[in-house]
Amino acid sequence: MCGITGWVDYTRDLTTESPVVDAMTDTLAARGPDARGTWLDTHVALGHRRLAVIDLEHGTQPMRTPERGPGELPRAVISYGGEIYNFPELRSELVLRGHRFTTRSDTEVALRAYLEWGEDFVLRLNGMYSIALWDTARDELLLVRDRLGVKPLFYYPTPDGVLFGSEPKAILANPLARAEAGPEELCDALLFLRTPGRVPFRGMREVKPGHLLRVGRGGITEERYWALEARPHTDDLPTTVATVRELLDDIVPRQMVADVPLVSLLSGGLDSSTITALAARARAATGDTISTFSVDFTGHTENFQADAIRPTPDGPYARAVAEHVGSDHHAVVLDRARLLDPAVRTSVLGAWDLPFNFADLDVSLYLLFAAVREHATVALSGEGADEVFGGYLWFSDPVARRAETFPWLKLGAHRGLDPRSLFHPWFVDGLDLAEYEADLYRTALAEVPRLEGENAEDRRTRELSHLTLTRWLPILLDKKDRMGMAVGLEGRVPFCDHRLVEYVFNIPWAMKTFSGEEKSLLRAAAADLLPEPVLRRKKAAYPSIQDPAYDRALITGLTAAAGDGSAPLSPFLAGEAVQRLTAKTSVGSLSEFERILVESTVRLDDWLRTYQVELTGVKGTN
Repeated sequence: MCGITGWVDYTRDLTTESPVVDAMTDTLAARGPDARGTWLDTHVALGHRRLAVIDLEHGTQPMRTPERGPGELPRAVISYGGEIYNFPELRSELVLRGHRFTTRSDTEVALRAYLEWGEDFVLRLNGMYSIALWDTARDELLLVRDRLGVKPLFYYPTPDGVLFGSEPKAILANPLARAEAGPEELCDALLFLRTPGRVPFRGMREVKPGHLLRVGRGGITEERYWALEARPHTDDLPTTVATVRELLDDIVPRQMVADVPLVSLLSGGLDSSTITALAARARAATGDTISTFSVDFTGHTENFQADAIRPTPDGPYARAVAEHVGSDHHAVVLDRARLLDPAVRTSVLGAWDLPFNFADLDVSLYLLFAAVREHATVALSGEGADEVFGGYLWFSDPVARRAETFPWLKLGAHRGLDPRSLFHPWFVDGLDLAEYEADLYRTALAEVPRLEGENAEDRRTRELSHLTLTRWLPILLDKKDRMGMAVGLEGRVPFCDHRLVEYVFNIPWAMKTFSGEEKSLLRAAAADLLPEPVLRRKKAAYPSIQDPAYDRALITGLTAAAGDGSAPLSPFLAGEAVQRLTAKTSVGSLSEFERILVESTVRLDDWLRTYQVELTGVKGTN
């Protein structure tokens, strides 16, 4: 896992721009604390920060093919971040085709795969990756992002080329890029939506999952190389369960390849427990033990209060799984003071670069990963299972299923998470937020593949699945990537293997829920791996602090923004709405959705201020 950045300009001599390229590269130091490198030619500059995971001694980047002769340029140069899980097989095939390798790294496999197959090399990759590859013969840059978008890759078109980076901060370090936002960018932030390709910085884009970009003298062209397809599912239930298990049996050990310590995140839920159990089996085969980590809060289990999305606390279940599989388990226990630490919250904003957040969940995840990083460089995670197997409430809730918008927005609005509620109506109306949301939803629905003969219920389930995988999952993957890479921890997500996603996407809903429980299919596939209480446990969301004092401290940020005439959002906030939430914290706690609403608003204000974002075309601004 690494950080990549670069600059292409067909009208400049970039060999004279080393200071700017160095600045862009060094913004990504947290993503790659082990090494840095740059490569510059007349019209291209590539930067790289390395987190060494495979072939620690070699594999430095940007990596070049061997020069063809004295004074000649290499055929291609690559700056790459991520992991290619099938690189051993690809390497063997390339050796048979006459390629000679000088490292054991997957980076060199990607580079030589391009030499062998051209742009079609991406069709052969199994992994998570962001790739920048300069072809000296074509004078062309290729930018590639993995199928599910696990690894980020942003870009900023310029009149004569492009800027790109693993994070927006790398692009903004170049004086050609400006931090601006208009009505559409504010809508993206307020709606908490990650629309493929869109970024809340005006002029900045993101390479869409499963896409590649070509940057040449004629401009930038985009090509999709992967998408979910609708196919008839012909396997019976026993075969389907067996196939899911066979895929997981292959995926998890494949994603455990590393030359550095690797652990598993364990909440005690079905998803992380399944990954942990499979990892423990793989380790046991070599005589080793897997280490596991969970997050908890002081007094959380003893004082736990059940709610609709967290019926049970994680702690007892995580310990039960750890004992069952024989892992070396560590519970990272946090308190209110650590979650409210201003330095930590500043680090979280700096890790995101964008005005998105999951309230205290972001901060606790950052602190968990910081603790894990003291023991390991790589962590397995259960992220993606709810999206793949349909574990969210909106797959079964009648209101959500009928919603003529993104179902999570509908459920959130019913529980107090309405982005409109804290702002003056004239501000919301001026943004035309409702129509913007409706337009995004229509666009998303139009992308859903259709299967001939599918009944209305199955069609709606397919829509919900596609929406969840393409609009909801990206923001969770963003969170995992940003919080992990902020401390130099690589997160791997086995449930996002594209083979598993493709297979499960086409399984009928009746088969996915055949036992009447959510994720019945995954429960059946993991039946021999887990203790019965964990196997039957209902879904519980990632833990959130339950502490009225936390909410009282939190609300001060919102009241400060509302009352500070110099705060970017101050002119737009509705004072009576802020007072209502303030009054609620004086006698009790906010709901989780209200907490997210408050923290999202404060985060947006902090983002505008910290990144000195210029608001243009927004009613109420100068």
